Order: sequence, then C-alpha cells, then structure tokens
Amino acid sequence: MQISLRASVTMIHGMFFGCFFMMAVFAAVVEMIASTYTAGGFELSARGRSLAAIYLTLTAALGWLAVLGGTYIVYPWYRVHPPAGITDLTAYPQWLLLSSGATSGWHELGMEWKEHVAWLAPIAMTMTAYVLIAQRAAVKQCRQIRHAVLVFACVALVSAGIAAFFGAMINKQAPVNGGPEIHLFSER
Repeated sequence: MQISLRASVTMIHGMFFGCFFMMAVFAAVVEMIASTYTAGGFELSARGRSLAAIYLTLTAALGWLAVLGGTYIVYPWYRVHPPAGITDLTAYPQWLLLSSGATSGWHELGMEWKEHVAWLAPIAMTMTAYVLIAQRAAVKQCRQIRHAVLVFACVALVSAGIAAFFGAMINKQAPVNGGPEIHLFSER
C-alpha cells in the first residue's frame, strides 16, 4: 500500500483535523443544549472546569490547524498552474475541474466556500471557547449570552460541515496527488 505525500497531507487536513474538529464542536453544542435544560443546573469541580477549558481550547486549535493547513499547504498544491501544452490535467486539480462545465461548479462554488467561509469555523469556535472559559459566570447567569454562544458554536459546526462536504467532493473529482510516495506496507 502506498499514498503520495500530498494525498496524505490532504487526508490529515480533512479526515484528522477537520473531522475531529467537527465531532468536538458537535459534542460542545450538545453539551450546551443539555446544560440549558438541566433542572437547577450543575456545577463543575475545579478539575472539571480545567478539563473543559482544555477540551474547548483543543477544539479551537483543531479548527485552526484544519483551516491553516488547508489554506497554506493543501490549497497551493490544488491551484498549481499547468505548463503550456499539457493536455493531461490530472496533476493540476483546479484546472482539471475548470476544464469541464460538469465539474467547474465544484471549483467556483465549493472552493470559494472553502477559501473564505470556512474561516468562520475556527473564528466562531475560538470565540465560543473564550466566552465559555473566561466568562463562565456570565454564561451561566444570562440566557442571551448562552444563546449567543450556542449560535456561534452552531455557526462553527455548519460552516465546517459545508467545507468538509465541498472538500470531499472536490477531492473526489480532482484529487490532490503528487510528491514522494509513502509506502505503508511493503510487498513481500
């Protein structure tokens, strides 16, 4: 089994950082909704607050790793220009998508979403984490703040989910490949 370096970095970007970010944000959203409906509420111990702060910080960090890795590592590989006279565009994903009317929308809509709107996910989750950690008492006492934080967490989840969908579909139509081959298992 083997995989190219670029394909493995793309996989880490989407299936590791992006997927774990979405699962962690989903869990945070579920917990925020559940805590809204607890009778009398509950109070975390000092250790529980520390663990919650670590969880929220790591969740935001995963979002930043996904977006920064996608923007500064995977995207430049995606948009590499083919040399003049090249007819096989499989090594040039952006140009492969744009070469057909049937796939150009994946670039025009999908990649535009990923380039711009996907940045909302880590921004919204960073704000959510900060407010839940630094303003714990205000969140607990004020319903409007709780709802605002929940909305921001949902924005993070939805924008990451749409970016993940477009990323998977774009990579299916025009995968980012190339670079040295990584051999996962050697043939005997």
